[in-house]
Amino acid sequence: MSKMTSYTKGMWAEYMAVALLTCKGYRILKHRYKTRFGEIDIIAKRGNIIAFIEVKSRKREGDALEAVQPKTQRRIENAAKDFISHNSQICGNSLFRFDVIAVSKAFTIKHLDNAWVSPSY
Repeated sequence: MSKMTSYTKGMWAEYMAVALLTCKGYRILKHRYKTRFGEIDIIAKRGNIIAFIEVKSRKREGDALEAVQPKTQRRIENAAKDFISHNSQICGNSLFRFDVIAVSKAFTIKHLDNAWVSPSY
């Protein structure tokens, strides 16, 4: 069996994350939302909360959670502003948060709500 490429692993992790979020009652608004600022892996809504979610796949769960560095956070925050400005009907009076979903080699998946707080939200 050949090894998966990094791209394939990332896509697999994102689809696992979408499945988890769907099971948790989220509605997926966008998957792989691309802007001039960068990409948001998943944008999902549950109730009045819109979550901007970064998915990381690593051998160990802790490594995945730690992989979202401040530079990545700023990129996601800027892309989120773009999404909000272009989707006012969807966003309405929603609250916004930034989450991380970590997928590890041991087939574990962890959803970390409010992984970081942005001063802009």
